[in-house]
Amino acid sequence: MATSQPPLRFTTHHNLVYRLVLSTLTGRTVHISQIRSSSPTNPGLAPHEISFLRLLDAVTNGSQMEISYTGTILVYKPGLITGSTSGTGASGGMINYELPANCNRGLSYYLIPLCLLAPFSKAPMKVLFTGPGVITSSTPTGDMSVDSVRTAILPLYNQFGIFNNIELRILRRSNPGPNGKGGGGEVQLIFGHQVRLPKTLHLMNAGRIKRVRGVVYSVGVSGSNNARMIETARGILNPLCPDTYVFSDVASAPLIPAPDKTNPQAKKKIGLGFGLSLVAESSTGCLYSADVASPPSGGQAPEDIGKQCAYQLLETVSKGGCVAPAAAATMMTLMTMGSEDVGRLQVGREVIADPNMIQLARDMSTFGAPGWGIRDAAGENDNGDVIVSIVGRGIGNVGRKVA
Repeated sequence: MATSQPPLRFTTHHNLVYRLVLSTLTGRTVHISQIRSSSPTNPGLAPHEISFLRLLDAVTNGSQMEISYTGTILVYKPGLITGSTSGTGASGGMINYELPANCNRGLSYYLIPLCLLAPFSKAPMKVLFTGPGVITSSTPTGDMSVDSVRTAILPLYNQFGIFNNIELRILRRSNPGPNGKGGGGEVQLIFGHQVRLPKTLHLMNAGRIKRVRGVVYSVGVSGSNNARMIETARGILNPLCPDTYVFSDVASAPLIPAPDKTNPQAKKKIGLGFGLSLVAESSTGCLYSADVASPPSGGQAPEDIGKQCAYQLLETVSKGGCVAPAAAATMMTLMTMGSEDVGRLQVGREVIADPNMIQLARDMSTFGAPGWGIRDAAGENDNGDVIVSIVGRGIGNVGRKVA
């Protein structure tokens, strides 16, 4: 009789999402303790982390979660990734997932890990994010916008042979609401390409930047803000890359219920603001992104947003490598889940030295993945980059037996 493996033990809330994703992909139970145990006011799991656990429960079947009374200890036993078959209604129906108003993280906090799970699910992943807590723009907490996920993260799945029937639609835009919480947006994700194993990746030529694309948006404010942001950003980028085009989108502010004693049907506007998302594409298909949105407290001119985003994009490109810092964890995870072969990826020295990347490498080693091999990139255009070699674990999609 086979005995179950003991749970893998971790501490603190850092890298919580990727630990849960790796647990779900590998089927290993995790025990996470000391989650904000030293916080005198808000110990335990934060509201956005609880929401992510609920999302995991919605897209899997058989997952078990135990949370201590104080919320400082979490035991997660993963189930099978079923996709939208676990949604209500007919098989393959849309999962309607609602985020609460106290959420202060951008929707990319949920989308990026969900897209990591989607290729390995049993059925297509179809999720509709609604509710007063959906923020589609970038946030002060460091989350990228949904536009950048669509233009800078999802196209990277092409490198692993995952490219069919993948859509990310922004049905209603929103910026962070008061105090950075809530937004009232609406986003639909359809990820219909499931694979047995991702292809082995060999990407060691960053190429040269050939085009810059972007999306500028205004929610509930004057559309002239868009023109001001575009003019400032293009003034900086055009001398460096003439093929620069920024799409403009003006949306009305979303309404969320705000009942009171006099009017139970009252609603209020939320998520006002504007922002800019830029993506630079190289001649070899490498993508670099930048995101800036107006702060919830206001007081920042559109010209400042455009300038800040353009310089942020140039800084991201200057870090070198074939992958932007925002997409590095996605690429490394997919390479680890691939077939049992050595994949290679050229990465900027600053990107691989990020504390979150180092923690991700340690966590993967804890889950049984071989260590990363790191060596200096040889060549005239290496710019101090390093080559990261990763051996795939060959776990892949246990619910899909054919390639």
